[in-house]
Amino acid sequence: MKYFPLIWAALGRRKPRTILTGLSIAIAFLLYGMLNAVNIAFNYGAEMSGVDRLVTTGRYSITQILPYGHAHQIRSLPGVSSVAASDWFGGYYQDQRNFFPQFAVEQEEYLGMYPEIVLPEQEKQAFFSTRTGTIVAKTLADRYHWKVGDKIPMQAGIWPLKGGSNVWTFDLVGIFDTANPKDRGQYEMMLIRHDFFDEARQFGTGTAGWYVTKLKNPSAAGTLAKLIDNTFANSPNETRTDTEKAFNQSFMKQLGDIGLIISSILGAVFFTLLFLTGNTMMQSVRERIPELAVLKTLGYTDFLVLALVLGEALLLTLISAVLGLTMATLVLPWLASQLPGLSGLTITLPTIYGALGIAVLLSFVVGLPPALRAMRLNIVDALMGH
Repeated sequence: MKYFPLIWAALGRRKPRTILTGLSIAIAFLLYGMLNAVNIAFNYGAEMSGVDRLVTTGRYSITQILPYGHAHQIRSLPGVSSVAASDWFGGYYQDQRNFFPQFAVEQEEYLGMYPEIVLPEQEKQAFFSTRTGTIVAKTLADRYHWKVGDKIPMQAGIWPLKGGSNVWTFDLVGIFDTANPKDRGQYEMMLIRHDFFDEARQFGTGTAGWYVTKLKNPSAAGTLAKLIDNTFANSPNETRTDTEKAFNQSFMKQLGDIGLIISSILGAVFFTLLFLTGNTMMQSVRERIPELAVLKTLGYTDFLVLALVLGEALLLTLISAVLGLTMATLVLPWLASQLPGLSGLTITLPTIYGALGIAVLLSFVVGLPPALRAMRLNIVDALMGH
């Protein structure tokens, strides 16, 4: 620690340059923290999927609708506890920017499959008995200032009403939360009744987008998935059945390989940062050659001079990394409010450890070349200005 004032003084020698370089590094770590939080949120949705639930869709595409009769046949198979038809509603509230997931579900069967959805019993019964009823996540209710008893108009994006109107009006009868607060982002959605939806829509009556099946024995998931698909093999409406985890992963891949996209962006950012920071460190050492020669004259060893320059690079990158992660922590709540389904965005410990590791590696890569130059410095030549 006795050399810290010397390192700090070196950083303050050209304050504007140090500040601008530090801010550039901080912005890179701000992006690192934010993008990692988004990636973790996407992957968390798949990892938390129920091991005792299967999802049956059309064989060739999730947009391939299935007849209602499939539900009765799936229910009759051994090992099936319950089946719920589901559909993607795909509307928005007042403005297209106010988009969030909405699903039409068979209410009693669906809620019975998802104990992680916590809804007061009175509101649950109201949902079961109100055909135009809807329940929404607490995070959505807070965002749009909804309360039980409100009427919520939703602009249809896919399913118009019979008669041609695109505006569906639902009665808000319940606001649900999750048993684990960490799961809120994955259940930030609106649920409407499938029977009302199927009866009121202009086309597609008597079909469902997919079926969710709850198993009596989770270990039989693979066997039952094959049995379901074999049941409808060679029929006009063949199916593909996966575990809920596999289904969610497949759904996310339709958006693209989020992990690869994020890694590519961060790779480009830090690669560019290497040149920026490396040039700053080289210039800083070049300007201080006479000063470094004086240090050697006073008895500082080659290794100590090397360590001082590396310490300067390390201090700059660590301070900037902490600043960037702090900014990410402050920005993420706002970002989560703009991205439905990602209300749980946060900086995790692995992200912090990863950032610190990158900061150390970055400081070593950009600091080693000028540090080696300083270590090999010839005192006589340096003092003579050569």
